[in-house]
Amino acid sequence: MVVKMKNRTNSSWLEADAADYLARAARGWRDANPGDRSCKKKASVPSEHEEQAVLIYWASVMAKNQIPELKLLFAIPNGGLRDKVVAAKLQAEGVKPGVPDLMLPVARHGFHGLYIEMKRISGGRVSDEQKFWHAALIGQGYCVVVCEGAVEAMAAINNYLGIKKAIMGVK
Repeated sequence: MVVKMKNRTNSSWLEADAADYLARAARGWRDANPGDRSCKKKASVPSEHEEQAVLIYWASVMAKNQIPELKLLFAIPNGGLRDKVVAAKLQAEGVKPGVPDLMLPVARHGFHGLYIEMKRISGGRVSDEQKFWHAALIGQGYCVVVCEGAVEAMAAINNYLGIKKAIMGVK
């Protein structure tokens, strides 16, 4: 059975959902049980939100004892649909379209930090505003990566931090 990660009200979905996500990704998002003919539809591709939530969970687990720098990883809440009043308030506070989704303020390899733009593993595209921000941030000495899915983002973080053996799984 595939455990969906949509509409979670409790942020404590732990190893089971993250492990299920990674297993589904490894199978290329085919049915949870390939031998089960009663499951006619393919498993849906996770949303960008779901991908980012899995990445943040992975980072919180890894930060505890394997990659302490991940305690500094944070989200930049610029995306999402909002009503006009909330959008106006956020714009007045400095929210700008196109800023990457995540920031890891850890200097490595001559960069000041790592910005991560999350996309779905299928169907996501980089907007013109995002292209502008990516170029501007690179010009200021930051590393910027666009990652299609949580697994690709985990690999990008491992690579950026100089971790030779990829740390992907959740115990």
